[in-house]
Formats: sequence, C-alpha cells, structure tokens
Amino acid sequence: MNQDSKLVDLGAERAKRVHDLNEKRLNEVRQAFEQAMPLTSPKKKPKKKPKKR
Repeated sequence: MNQDSKLVDLGAERAKRVHDLNEKRLNEVRQAFEQAMPLTSPKKKPKKKPKKR
C-alpha cells in the first residue's frame, strides 16, 4: 500500500477552513450592511428649468 496517497496536508486544510469561516463572516456583515443601507441606485433629480428674470 502506498501511504503517500493517504497523507493529508493539515496546513492546507486549516487554511481552507479559516478562509471559509472568514468568507461566511464577510457575507453576514455584507448582508447586514445592505439591510441598513441599501445599495440601490440613487434617484436622479429632474433638471430644473432656469428661472426667468
């Protein structure tokens, strides 16, 4: 049997897990921010007619 095929790189697995946790937290913060301050496009103000003098 080849033992090399069963070895697991614990450093890489930990890095993936930490990345997934950070990504999850980032998504939660992003969703909370979007609820507090929606990122809708601002309404354009209609152009006002120049005042007659």
